[in-house]
Amino acid sequence: MLWIVLGVVLAVAEIFTTTLFLIMFAAGAFAAAGAAALGAPVALQALVFAVVSALCVGLLRPVIRRHAQAALEGGERSFGVDALEGTSALVMEPVDVGHGMIKIDGELWTARAYDATRSYAVGERVQVIKVQGATALVWQDEISTPGGLPETKR
Repeated sequence: MLWIVLGVVLAVAEIFTTTLFLIMFAAGAFAAAGAAALGAPVALQALVFAVVSALCVGLLRPVIRRHAQAALEGGERSFGVDALEGTSALVMEPVDVGHGMIKIDGELWTARAYDATRSYAVGERVQVIKVQGATALVWQDEISTPGGLPETKR
């Protein structure tokens, strides 16, 4: 049961990190849970966890990253949190350097102002400059506000 709990915790943590790293260890934990279900001793379960995790990290992750990089270089659309950068969002709660809430394609995200001197009122359109963890750093939307993007994103 411990392996299943560990696998679920790692899989949920992957949702928040989106690095495709923790999910590899979750796969190892689920494989160890399978070994435990077949009656393997704890030492063998730990070995199964280590081997499957190492194989996933060593073999699968580079393939996934290579395909993702090829897709980005080939002009295909980004995916994951990278796809959010540059999108327009609606301010749902006032956004400043310390807190805020925006809506991106129907999903609520915590937000912070990219520029510490700026704040955005409810109803304003902003543009996502960068995503850090589960927080979007936003700037005035270049379409609805004169002035455009900060110099670092032009």
